[in-house]
Amino acid sequence: MNTSPIHLLLLALLLAVVALLCTLVGAAAGLLARIDGATYASALLRGALAFAGSATLSLALLTFVLAAL
Repeated sequence: MNTSPIHLLLLALLLAVVALLCTLVGAAAGLLARIDGATYASALLRGALAFAGSATLSLALLTFVLAAL
């Protein structure tokens, strides 16, 4: 495996983008749940589940793409 500094920098950048995207998805899900009338605890749980689901899917897709290269 080629571990040049450019590849490591690109991987770190992709992981940062995935983390930001998953955080936004979780926050949006929690906000929408709260607007819908859910309690704070329920909205937080829905946001956390949305974050975890999007993180799992994004990291699986990233792993697939990196393995294909």
